[in-house]
Amino acid sequence: MLARMKLCLITIWTILDPIYYAFTRLTYVEDNEILRVKITKYKGRSCILEDGTEIKKNDLLIKIHLHNVVLLRELLGVKGETSKARLIYKQVKQALPGVADYLHNHPKKNQIKGLVGITALNKGSRRLGFESIAISNKMYLWFKLIVFLPMYCMAVSTISAQSIRRHPMYLFMSKHTLFELYR
Repeated sequence: MLARMKLCLITIWTILDPIYYAFTRLTYVEDNEILRVKITKYKGRSCILEDGTEIKKNDLLIKIHLHNVVLLRELLGVKGETSKARLIYKQVKQALPGVADYLHNHPKKNQIKGLVGITALNKGSRRLGFESIAISNKMYLWFKLIVFLPMYCMAVSTISAQSIRRHPMYLFMSKHTLFELYR
């Protein structure tokens, strides 16, 4: 019954996703449909990444978005949280060279400082080259918790109070790190 309900919700989401895509100015990266990107001005608190890159308010970044409906469709047949995490890791790793090419060929590549994403699925992100930084704005954090909760409930096999409390984090990767690892 639960699997049928998830499938129904994914079908509805698949129908609504093109509308979301049109309004968010997202762009697909090469042939990979798991990541979508857009250029954005950062609005969070300033931070300095490990390679010395300083990210400040209004800096240009490439915001990466997981294409959740595609990901959820693929996760439906996968058993176990570890296997699901490996699938997500592998898909993102395969997509990052396309993001590096996108940045390298972008007309504003000299102004863009790197990548930013927001996720509660940040385990393993360090191995991909990302740095996790807490979201300091409590209102924005609560908004993201509410938005991520339905996606999270659809992605996992079993829901626990501990796993729901996992807070979304910013994921940053400097342009230097992106090019060093994926270009």
